[in-house]
Amino acid sequence: MIIRLATLQDIGPITQLVAQVVPVMQAAGNLQWDNTYPNDEVFTNDVHKGQLWVADFDGQIAGVIAIVNEQEPEYAQVPGWDITEPAVVAHRLAVSPDFQGKGIAAALLHQCEVVAREQGVDLIRLDTNTVNRLMQNLFLKIGYSLGGEITLHKKPGLLFMAFEKRLSTQSVDL
Repeated sequence: MIIRLATLQDIGPITQLVAQVVPVMQAAGNLQWDNTYPNDEVFTNDVHKGQLWVADFDGQIAGVIAIVNEQEPEYAQVPGWDITEPAVVAHRLAVSPDFQGKGIAAALLHQCEVVAREQGVDLIRLDTNTVNRLMQNLFLKIGYSLGGEITLHKKPGLLFMAFEKRLSTQSVDL
């Protein structure tokens, strides 16, 4: 498996991956994504910005993650979080159902650490829906700390758990 920057040629396979993942998420009560988000436009924008990464498993897209530098303004809801502090933020993390349980999500999250270190940033932040226990457990397992519960304006009515990891004090080797 190779973790690499996504290209425009990857958009179709990424969209297919998301189309497989969304029904699984929704069946588990996780309404964070639907058939309108994330979409080709979002992923194409990520590719143009050089912030979309894929897990390439022998030519097949097994997972995807956007690694950005803009924090959600709602992260300010977390007591003690300063959203003006430089941070790398993970968004749009998904692993194909065919590849789940193989460490791909952890490898994609490790790429966040690589990107952060390359940028001289020692803070990673991310969030997930409160019902996404598998992702929350993974975050904790690989050294993230729970910051608190937040709401996001783009998903009214849903609650999210915000996590962070400081690289200067924590690192997990895969």
